[in-house]
Amino acid sequence: MLTQKIIQKLDAYERLMRLDKPIGILLLMWPTLWALLIAGQGKPDWIVVLIFATGTVLMRSAGCVMNDIADSEYDGLVERTQHRPLVNNEVSKKEAYILAIGLSLVAFALVCMLNTLTIKLSVVAMLLAASYPFTKRFLSIPQAYLGIAFGWSIPMAFSAILGNIPAIAWVLLMANIFWAIAYDTEYAMVDREDDLKIGIKSSAITFGRFDVFAVMISYAVTLLLLVVVGKWLLLSTAYYLGLVLATGFAGYHYFLIRAREKCKCFKAFLHNNWFGLSVFAGLSSHYLMA
Repeated sequence: MLTQKIIQKLDAYERLMRLDKPIGILLLMWPTLWALLIAGQGKPDWIVVLIFATGTVLMRSAGCVMNDIADSEYDGLVERTQHRPLVNNEVSKKEAYILAIGLSLVAFALVCMLNTLTIKLSVVAMLLAASYPFTKRFLSIPQAYLGIAFGWSIPMAFSAILGNIPAIAWVLLMANIFWAIAYDTEYAMVDREDDLKIGIKSSAITFGRFDVFAVMISYAVTLLLLVVVGKWLLLSTAYYLGLVLATGFAGYHYFLIRAREKCKCFKAFLHNNWFGLSVFAGLSSHYLMA
């Protein structure tokens, strides 16, 4: 009986941290890996890579817990989130706070193995993760803030390897912001009706009937900025082939979301893993052949 209760509690914690839905980890991981590859010129220190990979899992998990704490009064009113552990009282708010703080402290302990600049940047990362859930109350496009929060590992990666943050890091961060607007608007299109009822803001609501157009423009700007990165760093054709593949995936997303069907919009959101992987594959191919 006791064993069964422990298993149920661990399962609730897993779902609270969204470890059963790894797409968020992947969307956070890909831009981190892009930055590590570029900063390390294809050969980043594997200890640094391991620290960032582990930190990505920990901070994404902590962010999900923080998000559910902030949204606990709303999640029960949204079809997609009404069965989350906090809503169903499988986990108490006290437990959730302890879990979020614990995950954040472990992540911070890992970062403390790196240089001073990266440690300072990690404090900003934690503040971004903690504040993002509340931006849905007052920002018309909270997805842009998410792009900063999800992309803050980019300047951190450069600082960890180089000891400074070159201008190219900020271009890469801008690319990530527009990518986040694209994929999280697809996600927000699923919840638009519920968000309107409860007064939550999102890009899907702000863009209105131009939502599909806005998503595709965001993909286009993302790809344009990634081309700028390629030109700036004199990357080879292999990198651009990765961008061509990513462009194909973005085009596929248009056909998924154009009718605004919830299941297809959510499928497009999930499919962004392949967009991020394509850019990573292009970068990896360039450095392997260099």
